[in-house]
Amino acid sequence: MSLSAHADDLPRANYWALCPIEDAVPAFADAQAPVGSVEDRENQPTDIDGDQFEGLSGMDSDFTGNVSGDVTLRRGDQFLGTDDLQFSQDDGTFVASGNVRYQDAGMRVVADRLEGDTIAESYRMDKVRYQLTARRGNGGAERIEMDGTVGALMGSTYSTCPPSDRWWELKAQQIDVDTDMGMGTARNATLRVGKVPVLYVPWFRFPVDERRISGLLYPRISQSSRNGFDYTQPVYLNLAPNYDMTLEPRWMSKRGLQLGTEFRFMTDATRGELDVIYLPSDKLASRERELEQTQVPIAENRRKDDRSFLSFNGSADINPTWQGRASLTWMSDPRYLEDSNNNIDGISSISAVSQLGVFGQGTSGERGYWNAGVLGDYQLLTDYTLPESILPYNRLPHAYFTWERPYGRWFTAGVNATATRFAHVDDVARPGGSRVDLKPYISMPLEGPSWFVRPTLAWRHTAYGLDRELADAIADQRARGALGIGAGDAVPDALLGQYQAAFGQLRDTAPSRSQPITSIDAGLFFDRNTAFRGEDYLHTLEPRIYYLHSPYRDQSALPLFDTSPLTFGWGQLFRDNRYSGADRQADANQVTLAVSTRLIRESDGQEKLSASLGQIVYLDDSRVTVGNETQIERGRSAWVADSTYAINDRWTISAGYQWDPKFRREDLASVRTRYLIGDDGIVNFAYRRRSDLIEQADFSFLYPINPTWSLIGRYYYSFTEDQLLEAVAGVQWDSCCLAARVVGRRYLRNRQGELNNAIMFELELKGLGSAGPDTESRLRRAILGYYRDDLYLVPPSELRNSDDDETITPGLSQ
Repeated sequence: MSLSAHADDLPRANYWALCPIEDAVPAFADAQAPVGSVEDRENQPTDIDGDQFEGLSGMDSDFTGNVSGDVTLRRGDQFLGTDDLQFSQDDGTFVASGNVRYQDAGMRVVADRLEGDTIAESYRMDKVRYQLTARRGNGGAERIEMDGTVGALMGSTYSTCPPSDRWWELKAQQIDVDTDMGMGTARNATLRVGKVPVLYVPWFRFPVDERRISGLLYPRISQSSRNGFDYTQPVYLNLAPNYDMTLEPRWMSKRGLQLGTEFRFMTDATRGELDVIYLPSDKLASRERELEQTQVPIAENRRKDDRSFLSFNGSADINPTWQGRASLTWMSDPRYLEDSNNNIDGISSISAVSQLGVFGQGTSGERGYWNAGVLGDYQLLTDYTLPESILPYNRLPHAYFTWERPYGRWFTAGVNATATRFAHVDDVARPGGSRVDLKPYISMPLEGPSWFVRPTLAWRHTAYGLDRELADAIADQRARGALGIGAGDAVPDALLGQYQAAFGQLRDTAPSRSQPITSIDAGLFFDRNTAFRGEDYLHTLEPRIYYLHSPYRDQSALPLFDTSPLTFGWGQLFRDNRYSGADRQADANQVTLAVSTRLIRESDGQEKLSASLGQIVYLDDSRVTVGNETQIERGRSAWVADSTYAINDRWTISAGYQWDPKFRREDLASVRTRYLIGDDGIVNFAYRRRSDLIEQADFSFLYPINPTWSLIGRYYYSFTEDQLLEAVAGVQWDSCCLAARVVGRRYLRNRQGELNNAIMFELELKGLGSAGPDTESRLRRAILGYYRDDLYLVPPSELRNSDDDETITPGLSQ
């Protein structure tokens, strides 16, 4: 049996946070930190020091004799301290007795007696205690025999726990440790947790540093209503220094035997990972076949008997400027992710995207830059309830170029350009076409210490080359609209001539749109020193005004390849287009008025308070719309307000609110509170409601009962759908060197509201490995702040409650 270590499976920063500052063998007061390496030893001189030298013979440093009284011997990275030393430098042999202390680059050792041969690099120690310096491994042995970097420990123990708190320990008849290879091998070994023996193995290999070795990884065990008893036994193969493979046979009692393979590689210029999963004769497919025939009317979306999945992610550096990247995904059927994914994050997605491309970036002049790329992407259906025609268009290919460069202090020029060929997997229902979008611009960024004015003038030109079927469909839609004929209605005989004339006149395979876009963005910055509750703060007031003008252009002849309205929020107040993509450019004559304020603690720069309020004033009606979107009329938009207040170092509350004064309605209300408990605990509560679209509440916590025991929980609920999204309940016990977690989950499995239940148990012997599923990564996704460092990745004032690209997750409504 062998346990390997992955190069990227390094402990997190607080991995040993609960460990006392205690080593089985403390650092020696008379020994400096090891200098040099094993390879340098034979070229290093040996220095001996002591209180008394007796029986010396030889010349210079070549002697044979006895040294006593605080004896030290140093060579390269090696140090030896003892009360008495008999040494012959002619043949390199020595015997040390009394308070023996040995140290090198890999370990520290104390023993009753040590004898060795420095030339042959062989040693023997009796009654030993040791401490590995590369990790927290420590233990003892009746006898240690060392030959170079290889040591044999007889009657030995090994643990990463401190001596005073031995939560787990590996006892073996013999343990061989090779610090040069980075691994240890135990024979006739018994693993004890506390005082209870839990595992006996005749042969057992484990890592002693962070290098990789081939062997068995710890198994992952769980139980769920969908899979039944679930057991995965990973097998790691360290094929070469720059590539490896992990085989993952997995047995699910309700589904069968699955084989997964992960292959990783890395060279000076390339890196990548290939994942392949194959589940033959999935019992789930046969068990639910009859039910599926009624639930899934689209036969192509039903489960296949043989389930498979392939994923590749990689990159290749072409030169310092250009890089090739690939992210490819394929699965046997649209229900694969639903049956294999145990996270709710992907429920709102209807497709998996594969992308392959070449990307570059560089500088232009002293302060300019450019970005460019050519790529292709492909959409694969992952929602079995939908037809393929609902998928987004594939971009085959898509090229983009972005360039900006300042000229002097007050002038900047740039361009955003894209060229795309859109093709759909269902080209009958969704014919495609090509599009070129160019947007050159110039701006004059005027600014001072407390003000800025940025006028910008852009010209956007978008041209198309449409497939004949798409041009016909658009002309038919426009002709029907002009004559008041419904989309699915037959053309009346009386209007047939007018329809045909309008159709011929409106049919255009190469439509285009050109329009100028003018904007002025200006703001002021005021600040003052103030005091609040006995602390000094910097209080800012930041008014901002943004004017946008773009004339109306009739865009009814243009298709909708990748364009949709953006969710209204703070970011929308300062954008020059309220649509994503290039198929629609909104006409606008509007002014945004906004103000922000911040209260910044001077002692450490922490934001005590940040608040923003803004609104758009529409000076004219905006006539461009998409689909069933309501036309924007002259007047005022909804008020957008965001705020964050740190009540103290532990309590933080954030809120977002949108109020539409025209319709006297609330468009958005959200609140998020966070309370920090000690150094590790946290309680989160979030609530969000957006008109009639969503209303959700999310409560989660990591509550430490004491330094080792913690309770874990989450309850995530949609009031709109009257549906539980995820419930988590668990307990974890975390000591210096041992951790255990038991977590139960009930979570939404698909858009139809079906739930899955799962129980996960993980036992982690820190420094040796863990058995069970990776509960930590799942808890990190479910509980914001499960890792405390995650809270400080973004400043509070940059966290908005309503973003332009807001995604409702998981969102059951279609």
